Amino acid sequence: MNKQELVDAVAAATGDSKTATAEMIDAFIGTVTAAITKGDTVQMIGFGSFSTGARAARVGRNPATGAEIQIPAANTVKFTAGKAFKDAVNGA
Repeated sequence: MNKQELVDAVAAATGDSKTATAEMIDAFIGTVTAAITKGDTVQMIGFGSFSTGARAARVGRNPATGAEIQIPAANTVKFTAGKAFKDAVNGA
């Protein structure tokens, strides 16, 4: 499902216009992005939580040449699925 399909599905479920639904989804994504960028955790009960994590610097290999390369440390986004979401995916 891409973003437009998500907008269509939410608009159909709520009865709102697609334009209003798209604006709401954009606002939601922007708010979640801003919170995670600040280092906050965004938790949605029944769905999951988004947080940041740290990835340490490491040595990798260039697959074309086999030469070692240094991969710098980076911050990452982590998603942990909630129990209700896991149960729904597993058919429980």
